[in-house]
Amino acid sequence: MTGEALVHGVVVSGTGGVWQVRTDDGETIEASMRGRLKKSNSGKRADGSLRRDTITAAAQVLKLAVGDDVHLERDSPADAWAIGEILPRRSQLARRAPGGGQGQRIVAANVDQVVVMFAAAKPEPHPRMLDRFLVIAEGNDLPARIIINKVDLVGEQAAHDRFDAYQRAGYPVHYTAVKSGVGLEEARAMLAGRRSVLTGPSGVGKSSLLNALFPGANLRVGAISESVNKGQHTTVGALMLPLPGSDGGYVIDTPGLREVGLWALDAEQLDRCFPEIRSHRDQCRFADCSHIVEPDCAVREAVQSGEISAARYDSYLKLLDEIQSGQ
Repeated sequence: MTGEALVHGVVVSGTGGVWQVRTDDGETIEASMRGRLKKSNSGKRADGSLRRDTITAAAQVLKLAVGDDVHLERDSPADAWAIGEILPRRSQLARRAPGGGQGQRIVAANVDQVVVMFAAAKPEPHPRMLDRFLVIAEGNDLPARIIINKVDLVGEQAAHDRFDAYQRAGYPVHYTAVKSGVGLEEARAMLAGRRSVLTGPSGVGKSSLLNALFPGANLRVGAISESVNKGQHTTVGALMLPLPGSDGGYVIDTPGLREVGLWALDAEQLDRCFPEIRSHRDQCRFADCSHIVEPDCAVREAVQSGEISAARYDSYLKLLDEIQSGQ
């Protein structure tokens, strides 16, 4: 590079040719990728970032994703910006490549947590769907939190009672109601300064909650442009929304998370994705216990004693059958 100094930013949207990158000073810049960055030690700088001189179209590559921290560069003020480096990822939300292909597709990079939002009513919550979202987070080694919105429709105590199994399993559960202001401060603190994947069914109030937490932001979750998803067989395009006044916090909207299923998860890994089952599995007589029919199964004993929720165990069985049927 012969011109300006490197500019650091985070990819907030785009795919393929043109990407939108938000710089540290809050400016959004359109930038292109000239080829692909080869994933190799020889292409890394001393800080672990990937040099631009490793670009090659033929190599197996590290593909850019929303959430990636990057360095922008251009040779002169008159030139267009280009993405010269992808900085090392600390985490990622990934899925198996569509159509039975090899490898994986990154839904979002550098994720701090997955926040699954459901409504206490309108729409009626389906715990089995909630379990699926949580398993996706666990399968990617990402911390998960739960927001139960619209608790004013059923009463706070009723909402707490219904989702008590998740609290007992170890998940932080936040109860909110936008109109009455219930739980807003706690939810704001939970999102501030973090990069959060926000997901959940339609109609649970994601946009209303975000706009109540961050007034004037006019955040519209689900507003993924057609250009982001153009040409993809499965909608997995993500969009990062900066949260004003939250010390670098972002909400990552990933509509594809509702569609991609339990990717790259083997049947023997599923019990590790239920924290309450994971804490008992090593006490089973057999190391490869499926927790269905084997004798001296500590997991089934915990279900019978009420230590593990029977509904959560039933979700485990149904998801296990789904994975085994698909393998």
